[in-house]
Amino acid sequence: MDVLTVLGPDVRPLRERKPRWFKVPAPGGAKYRELRALMKAENLHTVCQEAACPNVGECWERGTATFMILGDTCTRRCGFCHVKTGKPTWNDPLEPARVARSIARLGLRHAVITSVDRDDLPDKGARIWAATIRQVRRQAPGCQIEVLTPDFQGQEMPLATVIAERPDVFNHNVEVVPRLYPVARRGSTWRRSLRVLRNAKEMGGDAVTTKSGLMVGLGETFDEMVAAFEDLREAGVQVLTVGQYLRPTERHLPVVRYWHPDEFKALEEAAYRLGFEHIAAGPLVRSSYHADQHVPQRRPGHGPVAATA
Repeated sequence: MDVLTVLGPDVRPLRERKPRWFKVPAPGGAKYRELRALMKAENLHTVCQEAACPNVGECWERGTATFMILGDTCTRRCGFCHVKTGKPTWNDPLEPARVARSIARLGLRHAVITSVDRDDLPDKGARIWAATIRQVRRQAPGCQIEVLTPDFQGQEMPLATVIAERPDVFNHNVEVVPRLYPVARRGSTWRRSLRVLRNAKEMGGDAVTTKSGLMVGLGETFDEMVAAFEDLREAGVQVLTVGQYLRPTERHLPVVRYWHPDEFKALEEAAYRLGFEHIAAGPLVRSSYHADQHVPQRRPGHGPVAATA
């Protein structure tokens, strides 16, 4: 399907000057430098770096980071994503232990673990997902664990393998409104992603908080966004993030428009009216932005306990 047919002709040039609300300080604090050096030494990947997240400096200084397991090569080619695609060659059974060791050394209080899509693997990478959660529980027991998983091609066994380890938060991003899936999320479907989120909540019960996220800026309307929120609530999603899409390179989908902060505030209010427990909505919000504030602290394998400052 032609991109302009879906997004419309009024797309923004790649090097257009962005609105003033996108200015953020350059990363460079002590915690940031320490984490960057450790990632290099341990041969680890973070989506913070791979996806060129604008909040990397702030989040790393806060003691929150998003580790990307199962290599740095994705089997899918989403139109918005900066992670490289191709035929993965990753094979490192010690990666779960190295991720957990890094989390423990840095004293992170909230770690987000994500991965590329691994449609090439029989279990879609679920075994490594489960091993990583177990290793973090063992080596960094005070750290909350949020998993941001692919859809596992809709297969229930890989999902059940992950949920059985009781992550504190289960996150699967739907990314865009249903109409934009043909150009933005090739290889995925809206209904499949909703089913993943619904099954995760049913499998995890009260012990697991469910979360999802969307982007704006690809031609969606306000009403389409609210309709997507309604679908997510019906699927049992408790936490929602909404941020502005920023085009990584000329090879990626163009920006149709930049949403104003006031529009994000209206989206936030609409989502709260639908019953979401926590919403982060703003131009620079990404799935893991201030993720440590989205849920109360938990003991591994237990329900929530009172949050501490």
